[in-house]
Amino acid sequence: MTILIVAEHDNTTLRPATLNTAAAAAAIAAFTNQPIHILIAGYNAHTAAETAAKMAGVGKVLLADAPQLAEGLAENIEATVLSIARNYTHILAPATAFGKNIAPRIAAKLDVAQVSDVSAVDGADTFARPIYAGNVIALVQSLDPVKVITVRATAFDAVAVEGGCASIEKLEAAPDARISEFVKRDVTKADRPELTSADVVVSGGRGLGSGENYAKVLEPLADKLNAAMGASRAAVDAGYVPNDYQVGQTGKIVAPQLYIAVGISGAIQHLAGMKDSKVIVAINKDPEAPIFSVADFGLVQDLFSAVPELVNEIS
Repeated sequence: MTILIVAEHDNTTLRPATLNTAAAAAAIAAFTNQPIHILIAGYNAHTAAETAAKMAGVGKVLLADAPQLAEGLAENIEATVLSIARNYTHILAPATAFGKNIAPRIAAKLDVAQVSDVSAVDGADTFARPIYAGNVIALVQSLDPVKVITVRATAFDAVAVEGGCASIEKLEAAPDARISEFVKRDVTKADRPELTSADVVVSGGRGLGSGENYAKVLEPLADKLNAAMGASRAAVDAGYVPNDYQVGQTGKIVAPQLYIAVGISGAIQHLAGMKDSKVIVAINKDPEAPIFSVADFGLVQDLFSAVPELVNEIS
């Protein structure tokens, strides 16, 4: 039996979370000594398949190439996965919007319990996952014959996209389920790195006071550091920035090399989304702010003077 990864991609490139999911698959394979296959379900997705074939640890790439798979509709990808699901002991997908849309359908159709948001692998059937906003780590054992798993990408280092030489095998796509229809996709275009995969993230909170201040204070810092920009839920709810900037339990989970929190008090829901960052810098005028409990470096100062000073010091 074998491990299957359902890849997230745009028909040309693999999404970074797929590489992290492959690391989780490799951790399972270390216990089971099973080969790893990766499914590329899309349309005109040969380039993505060729990239997947170069991934470290991948033994075979299955390419299901059909028009009904072009936009990643969950109903069609699920049917394609189900056609081969019984050949696998583990089916993994990233715990992104893509994976969270597809994996529960696969688990339900297989009549198995999904193991969600896995952050560590303790055995072939035992996995760790955060609960209570990351304050508790639950150890979950699954005895199902097929284990459907979503992987918290920030918990695993991405595998290399080089050195592999997997074969590419064509897989017949399931017919169009015709129960959903792709209408359009509104994509936020930005010159900055993607929030979930950036090495540096600069986030702002309610302490900035307005959307104008958010842009005026934080953008120069983000420009200097080539950073992605994020925000707390309070800043999003106040209308400072769009909700796709939100970092936290109900937003995006990030773990960059450097996370700079500006004017963020540090509610537990926000900490759940960023406390795995390698280095955390907090700037807040309140010395009792909870953000300082997870910060590696803290500056108790008014952000409106501290951030411009910091920008001036960065060459």
